[in-house]
Amino acid sequence: MTGRSILLSPRKSAPQLLVVSPALAQANNGNWHTAYRWSRMLGDDFRVSLLPQWRGVEDGDAVAMIALHARRSALSIDAWASHWPQRPLVVVLTGTDLYRDIRTDGDAQRSLRQATHLVALQEHGPSVLPAAVRDKCVVIFQSAAPLHPAVKSARHLQVVMAGHLRPEKDPLTYLRAVEHLQARDDLRFEHIGKALDAALAEAAQATAAQCPHYRWHGELPRGPTRQRIKHAHVLVNASVMEGGAQVVIEAAQSGTAVLASRIGGHIGLLGEAHPGLFEVGNDRALAALIERCRDDPSYLRTLLDHGRARTALFSPDTERERLLHLLQDALRNQPLELQP
Repeated sequence: MTGRSILLSPRKSAPQLLVVSPALAQANNGNWHTAYRWSRMLGDDFRVSLLPQWRGVEDGDAVAMIALHARRSALSIDAWASHWPQRPLVVVLTGTDLYRDIRTDGDAQRSLRQATHLVALQEHGPSVLPAAVRDKCVVIFQSAAPLHPAVKSARHLQVVMAGHLRPEKDPLTYLRAVEHLQARDDLRFEHIGKALDAALAEAAQATAAQCPHYRWHGELPRGPTRQRIKHAHVLVNASVMEGGAQVVIEAAQSGTAVLASRIGGHIGLLGEAHPGLFEVGNDRALAALIERCRDDPSYLRTLLDHGRARTALFSPDTERERLLHLLQDALRNQPLELQP
């Protein structure tokens, strides 16, 4: 075992479960938040160890492993499959897994074969898997605690995009849309996320210098980010690939409308009929939808209605129930006393 292991349940009588996430707290990204949330949800039923990598048999008492990211956790997945071929191995598929790596990367493809169970985080995910492994896949929607909707300003429309600045999130589409709309005094734009790409950081800084109503906050903790999403009228998610965007779920659970790129990961969360989808990279289409949110109150209400219709899928209780059901199924030959 390498890296720092975080033990999230001290109960010695509970069975041990390993959760492997190559991104830990310092990454402050979606994979980390999924791993940590799941570890907390399962802490009443398992002694959960959350670690970045697993190489050997030091945790030989563990009854199962959950590994996030088929490619980046491939070494841990291979080690578990080699040491414990009869024990459950659950692989959680990220956006880069589903929409890039499993097509070309040998490690990711091997992880699909070695997994006893696969998890997609939205409804579109299973459809892109090879037919030979599709039956192993279940959908578990991520969740967010519902927040009471904020009273939002009538003087301007507040728009926010939240996600680290990297190519997969396509912040340039958002920045170009801001530039198209910079003459409108009734629009405000926020951007939250750490710069993981120097060129994208320069682009954000240039937009801030040019557009007085745009502000790039950089990286913020989860709590303040959720509050900014809650107080915005609209969340924009312009990604080119997503496994199941947590910020979209948080917007739906906060009474904030969503405008999102038309990709499988967003369709799998919001539904094909969601009226706020725009084509990937189409900054003018995004700008037009933002203007419509301000100029046509009925359109903004329609977006909110569509978001509310999906919120039952994003309940923490539902997510925990599906997680426990998955593990009960995986461990059916090793019966355990799990809390309902």
